[in-house]
Amino acid sequence: MSPRLFLHLLAFEFRAQLAFRATFWINALAGFVAEFGVTWFVWSAVFRESGKEVIGGYTLDGMVLYFLSVVLLGKIVSGREFEGAISGDIYEGTLNRYLVFPAPYTGFKYAQRIGFLGTAFVQFALFGLAAILILVLPPGNVTWASVGMAAVTTAAASVLYFLVDNIIQYVAFWADNVWSLDVAKRFVTMLLGGYMIPLSVFPGPARGVLEVLPFRYFFEFPARVLLGEIAPGEWAKGLALMAAWGTAAWVAGRLLWRRGLLRYTGVGI
Repeated sequence: MSPRLFLHLLAFEFRAQLAFRATFWINALAGFVAEFGVTWFVWSAVFRESGKEVIGGYTLDGMVLYFLSVVLLGKIVSGREFEGAISGDIYEGTLNRYLVFPAPYTGFKYAQRIGFLGTAFVQFALFGLAAILILVLPPGNVTWASVGMAAVTTAAASVLYFLVDNIIQYVAFWADNVWSLDVAKRFVTMLLGGYMIPLSVFPGPARGVLEVLPFRYFFEFPARVLLGEIAPGEWAKGLALMAAWGTAAWVAGRLLWRRGLLRYTGVGI
């Protein structure tokens, strides 16, 4: 796919998300307040009832800042609202029009996904700054270097999440509905990826396993890089592992795609 076409698709999807601005911002603000608000109240209660000042290596302010980063970066990485787009094309038969385009299908869908996630970047800047000012949170170890490293990490995590999600979506060539698999994938990635609880809370042996699995690199790793908790050497090692998992997911996805096209009838389900 040419860069010009990729940017055109990205820009078109971004504008489409802002077509109804009032509805978009109301939903975005309500979703952020609900999700982050629940997290803040839960961990405030955990610290209060436990009587501890530090849990999993975090003070209460540090825990709140961690989850603020996870919630906002998680929107950029996962794009939950875009999940199911590929399986929807297969079910409805709209995949047909993409197959005749002179560009790869996955390139089209990724460009649309990035355009869709463009609004998440705006939310990250606005909601993140507002929350820090309102809650008077300390900046921690955030520096311009950690911000730059986090930008690279988040972009890589977004690609990795897309490739892993494609494996689930391609099951639609064989199954009538992959919704249950989407729900299972979301629960597993959020639990084992540090979205629900920090991975530092897990027992030592479990943390060793989770650091090798790809789930950590969706949420916990980008957040900790942003907060300046990841040294450059560990960051480079993490990117290399993300590249390895991404390559494996891409190969598996291509195999499923090619086998699935042999079953695809083009009339929808």
